[in-house]
Amino acid sequence: MKKTLLIIGIAGCLAATGCATDGYVSDQPADVVYTRPVSPGDGYIWIDGEWAWSGGGYHYHNGYWGRPRAGHTWTSGHWDHGTRGYHWNRGHW
Repeated sequence: MKKTLLIIGIAGCLAATGCATDGYVSDQPADVVYTRPVSPGDGYIWIDGEWAWSGGGYHYHNGYWGRPRAGHTWTSGHWDHGTRGYHWNRGHW
């Protein structure tokens, strides 16, 4: 029974967008420099750009202006370095 639940849990995790889809690279990509667009209005916050794992490597997606979530604070993503290389930890609320 425990084995079946474990298999179901792993399958569900793999189907989710944020699970087991990130990889490691030997070198951290260079910082991306671009001009932040003007805020679309009051009440918007800047969401920093993110690195997304796709096709065996990381690809950068520019930041954007978004509305804050009530009761939450945006935490920007960051690179971690370990024995397997560099790994991107996505930003989150």
